[in-house]
Amino acid sequence: MTASRIAILPPDVADRIAAGEVVERPASVVKELVENALDAGARSLDLEIREGGRALIRVSDDGSGMTRDEVQLAIARHATSKIRDAEDLVGVRSFGFRGEALPAIGSVAMLSIETATEDGAGTRIEVRGGALDGVRPAARRRGTTVSVEQLFFNTPARQKFLRGARSEWRAILELLHVVALVRRDIRLRVTHDDKEQLALAPAASLAERVHAVWGADAADRLLPVNDIQGSIRVSGLAERPSDVGLGTRRTLVTVNGRAVRDAGVIRAAEAAYRSTIPSGVRPSLLLELDIPGADVDVNVHPAKAEVRFRDRWTVERAVERAVRRALGTEDAIAAVGIVRGVPEAPVLGRPLGVESLRQPMPAASAPLFEYASDTAAAPVDVDAAVDADDDIIVPPLFQFHRTYIAFERPEALVLIDQHAAHERVLYERFLHAFEGGAMPSQRLLFPLTLHLSPAEAEVFEAEREALGKLGFEGELFGGSSVLVQAVPAPHPRFDAERCLRDTLATLTGDRDASAHARHTRLIATVACKAAVKSGDLLAPDEMRALYLALARTTLPAHDVHGRATILQLGWGEIDRRFGRA
Repeated sequence: MTASRIAILPPDVADRIAAGEVVERPASVVKELVENALDAGARSLDLEIREGGRALIRVSDDGSGMTRDEVQLAIARHATSKIRDAEDLVGVRSFGFRGEALPAIGSVAMLSIETATEDGAGTRIEVRGGALDGVRPAARRRGTTVSVEQLFFNTPARQKFLRGARSEWRAILELLHVVALVRRDIRLRVTHDDKEQLALAPAASLAERVHAVWGADAADRLLPVNDIQGSIRVSGLAERPSDVGLGTRRTLVTVNGRAVRDAGVIRAAEAAYRSTIPSGVRPSLLLELDIPGADVDVNVHPAKAEVRFRDRWTVERAVERAVRRALGTEDAIAAVGIVRGVPEAPVLGRPLGVESLRQPMPAASAPLFEYASDTAAAPVDVDAAVDADDDIIVPPLFQFHRTYIAFERPEALVLIDQHAAHERVLYERFLHAFEGGAMPSQRLLFPLTLHLSPAEAEVFEAEREALGKLGFEGELFGGSSVLVQAVPAPHPRFDAERCLRDTLATLTGDRDASAHARHTRLIATVACKAAVKSGDLLAPDEMRALYLALARTTLPAHDVHGRATILQLGWGEIDRRFGRA
């Protein structure tokens, strides 16, 4: 009789296979133990790490603790305090819920747990390579301490795949930074090889926690995001466009208080930066999404590192809108010597739920542009501003160096770069016209003849339809010459011939794959070439018109290259420079 090729695995082998889904490296162990502590209501965490977690990982908390019976159940597979039936998997709010972490860790390490539900009598349990090695009383304070020693001691094949202690420690530290940012309500202390590496008190805001974890420079580059669309709330921090690329890029996405990996959410947030930063650079983003639990499936990844949205398109559009709105506020404006206040969503003392949507939104930052009525106190979309009344209060304006328009506010001297500002105005105006039909143009009494290089003529022919939407009407003749019959007239100083020549020269050799990318580049280039230049002397009515037009743009703080259009120089900084402070 032929022996069966299918057999039931021995329990110890099955346990080690299961451990492979949960325990990849020391950082995986830290993640599971910290999440268990947070689920137990811990407000204070102490971690001791040795040799990058290869020798020791010890996590102590002040959570609810476990009874003697509970701690023995905790090391059994599929034992959990967070799930009772399959329906509980929908909208689950706890971090851990599979009931795999402790038995998985215990099967590949020396595991000990000390726990008590109140100060005094507690329990100590030890597991060696998956086998229970004793349960006895222990005196301790309320909470739990879990120690993991000699990780993978009984699986040499996996142990040799661990990286060096320094590399493993970096992975742990990165993980703990995420924990600290997500759970700003906890006290966190961490030592590595007897040296204190983190000592964080509870923080009142995400910005405060970023300052404590990554330093003042990182915190100062970020501006607040806070928006509600339907049942979705998006809050957090996004990098100021003028600072993108100047420091380390960092990203964090949380969904209902759970840190996840989601490239789609990051791409949606980055899409909000279109026309504010140069191509090829990517911003830092720390975004917190609060979504009804029924609209999120968290049970799609062994390590709970990913989620599935019921309606991904709606979520991503909410993220893009929230970030774009943040980029249109005063906080996005470059500033020197001004301390910024950061509006903040409620502290994530626990995973937020739909109930947080009922809480009032924090006060928005004051708009740079002053309005005659409160109802207009925000930059408006270009398409909504075309026929808007002049309810914007224009302060006395002055031109300096034929380049900057200046005015004063109670807290700062404000400088506007006239070319960058006009470029932003024209870009949004051209974009609106391009998407809505065509830009008004004027017919030329005498057509304009341009003699181009073969490459420039090729660009003109390829983009003739798009150029027509921007107001340039013409056709090729005689090989590389163009006969232009109509041109746009965005402002009295507009030099149509120079603008078209410079645009074609700039776009020569452009090989953007998508039509959308090419058209966006074309619009940005025409806006740049058509804008007033540094060195142009502006009359008072021209400065006023530019100020009003900039106030009506969606993203007034930056031109299409990512440069600042506006700079605020705080009076305190000016006083300090003159020795008055």
